[in-house]
Amino acid sequence: MPSTASSPSAYPPLNVQVHTPRLSLLGATDELLTRLLPTVRKGVATEPPWPFDDPMSLYQEGPEREWAWLRAVWSGRGRVTAGFWRLYFVVVVDDEPVGMQDLIGTDFAAFGTVDSFSWLSPGLRGRGLGREMRQAVLHLAFDGLGAREANSDAFVDNHASNRVSEAVGYLPNGVTWATRRGESAELNRWRITRDQWSKRRRDDIELVAVAECLPVLGIVPSP
Repeated sequence: MPSTASSPSAYPPLNVQVHTPRLSLLGATDELLTRLLPTVRKGVATEPPWPFDDPMSLYQEGPEREWAWLRAVWSGRGRVTAGFWRLYFVVVVDDEPVGMQDLIGTDFAAFGTVDSFSWLSPGLRGRGLGREMRQAVLHLAFDGLGAREANSDAFVDNHASNRVSEAVGYLPNGVTWATRRGESAELNRWRITRDQWSKRRRDDIELVAVAECLPVLGIVPSP
């Protein structure tokens, strides 16, 4: 588990942490984002499977790409209402930031549904960390926030992401479309309910400072 000795933020979402035996998800403070910049700099996509088009372009090099990424995170951190929120976490392994894991809620009070989005340093892929990240954020969603179901999408040729969803317990939920490199491509949709997650629930994942974050997200704790 990485050191958490820095002073708590006045903004509760930045204090939320999820710890597993292999990694931690830490609220994306400016300090952690700065430490993650070298990984962002290395993350230019040069071969298939091509990733999503994103405010942080994965196909462009140069400081403009890094600035766009920072602006997107800053903007997302500030756009938090009961109707929409996106929690940004830096993934930390052996005290080193190696990627990001986001959790997104739209009209969560009405639907109890979340989506996730993540990326990982290319040099660390294929080691099971993607699966560990997903299990960590699902634990936060279901155990910490009281979600009813979680959804995920992956391009049909992104076999690694699709395998993670299947391995964690998601079930196929149809197909849809998105753009990458400015062109349309088919996505697999995945869905896992609270009951399905409960059958695979882990007892070695720790949540920190979640209760203080609930009012910011417009979530009323269950009795």
